[in-house]
Amino acid sequence: MTATAQSIGGSAKRRKAAATSVVLLAGAAALLAGFALPWLGFAKITMSLMAQSMFDALLATSVGFLILQNGRVSFGQAAFFGLGGYAFGVLVARNLVGPELGLLIALVLPTVVAFLLGLVIARVTGVAHAMLTLAVGQAFYEVAFRWRELAKGDDGMSFSLPGRFFGFSASSLQDPAVMAVLAWTILVVVLVALTLFTRSRTGQIAAAIRDNEERARFIGYSTTVPRALVYAIAAFVAAIAGVLQATYNGYIAPQMFHWSLSGFALIMSIIGGAKFVVGPAIGAIVLFYIKDLAGQVAEYWPAIVGGILVVVTLTMPQGIIGLIGRLWRRKER
Repeated sequence: MTATAQSIGGSAKRRKAAATSVVLLAGAAALLAGFALPWLGFAKITMSLMAQSMFDALLATSVGFLILQNGRVSFGQAAFFGLGGYAFGVLVARNLVGPELGLLIALVLPTVVAFLLGLVIARVTGVAHAMLTLAVGQAFYEVAFRWRELAKGDDGMSFSLPGRFFGFSASSLQDPAVMAVLAWTILVVVLVALTLFTRSRTGQIAAAIRDNEERARFIGYSTTVPRALVYAIAAFVAAIAGVLQATYNGYIAPQMFHWSLSGFALIMSIIGGAKFVVGPAIGAIVLFYIKDLAGQVAEYWPAIVGGILVVVTLTMPQGIIGLIGRLWRRKER
């Protein structure tokens, strides 16, 4: 290896290390900001809305990560959101296992299911892929809707948390301030982890497969397993959101699996900017509060959300984060 090549390689490593440091520092700053939330004197309803917006942000991040790394759109991501919530709720409600083990099962089960499904779904492209994910998601919905012995079918099922959870009072997880901080912390950790994944060798291979699968296969890479791995990671994030929502509400219902939830998460991703890891989370938070405000003044708030989607698609094709980046670059000039 020549001195020039060594210099270029060393420079690339330093840039990567510097970028990683920036990501970690930004994550640490965001965590500190989250820990300060309870001290800002917000009302309980405000903290509750904040917690619920974090659940949406995690689900939207799951959908956006699939688009970012696989270049595929999923209308069935709510299946893993619901599977995580249902697994935890049913296991806790029936005292089948301890809450800690129940949490582990609720996160691992959707991840494994998504990986196995991904080995098949990853081979399908275009509209057929979107329709296949929709069919898978609705299959889970039908099971939850019709199987009354599982969790009372379409009525849903309430459940009580155990007294202690990882040594802490489980009832505190239904306190708006505690859940808002917890959900914010998990969201930040997830975003940092996904950002680091996209910069890793595995993440770069997945991106290369996304851009040109035939070329990646030609140079010797397996294209199915990396795509299935991305499906599994996205499902893990969706399952986290499902568990958090089920824990906070103490309630699970078939609507957690419905395709409309996946579609709404996709809209959040597009509005925030699906080409960026943090974009879907930003879009989810913004759209959650727009939906809440619109619901207070208009009965047909979905029409308002649809109008926003049209405007964003036409004027900001890279979403809110793309617009912010464009304005920042213009300011630097």
